[in-house]
Amino acid sequence: MKFFSIKRMKKKTYDEDDNLQAEDEYVELNSEAAERGRSSKIIVRPFVMNDFSDIKPILDSLREGYTIALVNIKPLKDKDLVELKRAVNKLKKTTDAIEGDIAGFGDDYVVVTPSFAHIFRTKGATNPLSGETED
Repeated sequence: MKFFSIKRMKKKTYDEDDNLQAEDEYVELNSEAAERGRSSKIIVRPFVMNDFSDIKPILDSLREGYTIALVNIKPLKDKDLVELKRAVNKLKKTTDAIEGDIAGFGDDYVVVTPSFAHIFRTKGATNPLSGETED
């Protein structure tokens, strides 16, 4: 009986600031939350689009929400303009769905960002993706 009473006394501590007796508390860490915390860093990731099938890893990365994609479209542009338009339309639809932003960068690159990022555009510049003048 004496053994158990000593154990109980060791478990309880006296908090001098509040004049209260408090028990030791343990916090269980969730390993999934820790892994999500590590993956919540923003990644700027380059992609090369050789054909339409190369769009899947780009879309998967964008849907995760932590990737800014820099897509080199030159190989597909040189190969097949119809497939390029199809791929860019798919990127636009996915960007709209995730409430992100998409813009052409030079003649050979497309930048796609998730919802927390916005692409700076100068007034009067022509967007090569749509051919429209930015206001």
